[in-house]
Amino acid sequence: MIDRVKVYVKAGDGGKGVVSFRREKFVPFGGPDGGDGGNGGSVYLVGDEGESTLLSFRYKKHFQAEKGVQGKGKNMYGRRGEDLLIKVPLGTQVRLKTGEGSGVLIADVVEQGQQVLVAKGGKGGRGNTHFATSTNQAPRTAENGKPGEEKRLLLDLKLIADVGIIGCPNAGKSTLLSVVSKARPKIADYPFTTLEPVLGVVDIGYGSFVLADIPGIIEGAHEGRGLGLDFLRHIERTKALVHLVDGSSEDPAMDYKTLEAELVLYEPSLKDRPRIIAINKIDLPHVRDRMPEFESQFRELGVSVYFISAATGEGVKELMSKAWELVSKTDKASPKAKEAEFKVFRPRPLSSRKAGKQGE
Repeated sequence: MIDRVKVYVKAGDGGKGVVSFRREKFVPFGGPDGGDGGNGGSVYLVGDEGESTLLSFRYKKHFQAEKGVQGKGKNMYGRRGEDLLIKVPLGTQVRLKTGEGSGVLIADVVEQGQQVLVAKGGKGGRGNTHFATSTNQAPRTAENGKPGEEKRLLLDLKLIADVGIIGCPNAGKSTLLSVVSKARPKIADYPFTTLEPVLGVVDIGYGSFVLADIPGIIEGAHEGRGLGLDFLRHIERTKALVHLVDGSSEDPAMDYKTLEAELVLYEPSLKDRPRIIAINKIDLPHVRDRMPEFESQFRELGVSVYFISAATGEGVKELMSKAWELVSKTDKASPKAKEAEFKVFRPRPLSSRKAGKQGE
C-alpha cells in the first residue's frame, strides 16, 4: 500500500503584458492599448472517495499548472491558465516540506470534494496601457507575469475508519474482518499475512460502521521495528478499537500489555480511545479450557473481556454490537479540514495613503 509520498507542485506563471499602440487610419497618435497577461493556473488537491491509496503518485511526482497567456493589442487580456486539480484519497494529510523532518501541516483532506490550494498561480503582467501619464503618453513599458508558487509536499494517508482491529501478528484480525464484512483480506496460518490495512463495512441490522484490519503490531513498533510506524498511524483516526488477543498464545495477558504500551508510546492520546478487549480462538479446546484463567488475569488488569471465535462466529455478533455502541457514543461528525492559517500584513499602496490623508 502506498500511503506516503513526496511530490513537487508548480503553479502557472502569469502571462506577459504587452507593448502595443492603436493603429487606425485617421488616428495617427492613438496611444497605448497593450493588454494584460492572464493569471497563471493554481494547483489544488481534491478529496476523492474513489481513491484508496497514493499509488498514482509512485511514478508521477511532478505537477505543473498551465501558464497564463500573454496579453495582446487593442486592450485584449491574455487567457487565464487552467487550474490543476489533483485527486487524493480521503484521509490525506498535506505537509509543506522545507527541509528535513515531516514538514508543517497545512491541510487535512477528509471530505469528498474538499479542495485545498497548495500553490497559487502567478499574477499576469500589466500592459503598457497602465503606464501612460501626462508626461509619457506613449510608454514602451510592460510587465512580465509573476512566477507561480512552487512547493515540495509530503502526502501522508491515514485511513478513516470507525473501528480499528489491533493485535499481535496472527491473532485472527483478518479472519474476523472477513466474517463480519464483505472484505476479503489475505488469510494464512503464519504471522504478518496482512501487509497493508484493509477496510470493510459491518452491517448489524440497525446500523453500520467501517472496520479496519490493522496489520500486526510487535514490541518496538513505536520505534519503527518491523513496519510499526507505517501501521500505527492508521489507528489515529479511529473512534474505537477492538484489541484482539490470541488465546492460543503462551501469555495472552502479556501480549495485551505489550501492545497497549506500544500504542501509548506512539501516541499518548490513544490511551483514552474507547476499546474492547476480545480473546479469540475459543474454538480450540485448550483455549476454551483456560477461559476462567484468562478472565481472572484480565480482571486483575482492570479490564473485562469478550470471548470469541472468529473462525466459527461464536461471540462475534455480540462483539460487533458493542463496537457499534462505542461508535454511537462518539462524535459522528466528520472532522473538518484543519488548514494552517497565516495572517499576512500588507501595507497600503503609497497613493492610497496619500489619498487618505487628504480626506482627513
